[in-house]
Parts: sequence; C-alpha cells; structure tokens
Amino acid sequence: MNIEVRGLSFSYGARQALRDVGFSAGPGEIVSVLGPNGAGKSTMFRCIMGFLRTERGAVLIDGDDIRGLGRRELARRLAYIPQAAAPVFNHTVLETVLMGLSGRVAFGRAPGKAHVAAALETLESLGIAHLRDRGCLEISGGERQLAFLARALAQDARILVMDEPTANLDYGHQHGALERARSLALEGYTVVMSTHSPEHAFLYSTRVLALCGGRAVAEGRPGEVLTEGLLESLYGIGVSLHELSVGGRTVRICLPAGAAGPAAGECESGAAGPGAGEVEAEPAEDGAGPAESGIGAER
Repeated sequence: MNIEVRGLSFSYGARQALRDVGFSAGPGEIVSVLGPNGAGKSTMFRCIMGFLRTERGAVLIDGDDIRGLGRRELARRLAYIPQAAAPVFNHTVLETVLMGLSGRVAFGRAPGKAHVAAALETLESLGIAHLRDRGCLEISGGERQLAFLARALAQDARILVMDEPTANLDYGHQHGALERARSLALEGYTVVMSTHSPEHAFLYSTRVLALCGGRAVAEGRPGEVLTEGLLESLYGIGVSLHELSVGGRTVRICLPAGAAGPAAGECESGAAGPGAGEVEAEPAEDGAGPAESGIGAER
C-alpha cells in the first residue's frame, strides 16, 4: 500500500508549521523523518492521519484522498503509534491492543476469541505478554510505548505511521522495536517514522526526509542525504560521521565533534525555522483517545 503526501501546508493560528511538504513511500520502505524540535514532524503526522485539517495539499493512500475516507476505512489502511504519554484511562494492556481491532469488529460487538488470541500473539511477539492484565497507568513509559505498537500491529493496517517509536525505550527495546519495523517492511508494510537519532536512520531506513522550519530540506537514501553539513544545520552541533565494519557489513555512526555548528533551524535550504528551544504549539498527546488512534466512529 502506497502513501503520497503532496504540497502539505498547515498553520497554528498565525504561525505556519508546515510549508509545502511532500514525499511518498511504498511497500517495503522505511522512511525516517528527522529534524529539530519544532520542525513540524508531529504536525505532519497529525495531518497524515486526518487529525488536523490542512490548509493546502493532500494525503493520498493508493491514490485515494484521505478526506474522502471514513474513520473505519482509514483505520484499515493507516495505523498510528503516537509519542509515549500517559493515557487518560487505565485500560489494561490487552484492552488497549484490542482497541486496534475496532475497524474489524462490527459496531457494538465485543471482540471474539479469535480477536483476543490475535492480540495475545502480538503482545507475545513484542515480549510484553506478561503485562496483559496490567493497567496502562501502572507500567513504565517504555512498556506503554510497546503496548501502543502492539495496538497498531493488531489493527492490521498496511501503513504504519510511528511518531518517535523508540521514545522512553531502553537500548535493547529500541532496537527490538526497530527490528520489528524492519521485519514488517520486509513483509510488505510501509513504515513512516520520526526519530531524533541519525544512527536509527542509517541502520534501519531505506529513505529519509529532513524537515526544518516546517519545510522539507532533504530527501533520499540515508547514506547520500545525511551529511555532516546537513546534520549540523538541523541540530546546531558539530558532528562527525564514521564508518565501522560490523558483522560483515559497513554501518555509519554519528558522533558530536565538539565544536558548535550553525544554530538549529538554519538549514542548508535557507528555510527560516524556530530556534533550537522553540517547540511546536501542539496539543498534548495521550496516545489513547479515539481522536488520535486512527480508529473510531465514521466521520
């Protein structure tokens, strides 16, 4: 299943958060979206999911504009994993995963035994089956993020939109989650995710999209696009890229070089972005409400 973003623009009041952003992704791809705080990553994801109405541009799923799709149909195509945050209600982990099935369960009907079995299998695949009966307010932020990932996988949509999927995860679970994303891409899923780690992009992505000041400033293969100059302009710190031979393959790592680079937001394209400490004025995310789960009642 393919996703195409065309000329996306969005403003919070008088402040423009996205300016004519576009990219596409298809089955087997992992597209990593990088950029400093306030670059527009989360806003772009909310526009893709239909949570925010764009001023200009369109989001197409296999050629269909999402504005013409109801919530249940959109949920069959797109699954969203938000940034980790405490949910409002203390649903159990199993209940949270079962919420991802609402697009496949008739309205007003409870999930059946087959649905529960599928949810438990998903939890087992992520190593959190032992948390099935724990409330989401009673587990760590990292465990909660894995529960949200399990919910998205249970949804069985072929496009996964992941907003900082490794936030709050320990080192092992970070790479476990990204290995899972890579295996899903190999199975034909389309994955679009944001990350603050260039190493994650180098290790797991097929392509990257760099945002700064609400604009796309670079797009392409990680090894070609993520240069020292671009990373310094994105994050406002001097960096040094190095190649290592690990397990018979060459991997690239990014290290701070000590000397300060350009101020974050002064990107190579010349886009005028917010300062390094300026964060988008966006509503808080709880990762549990129906408005931002990719599921729920028809519009």
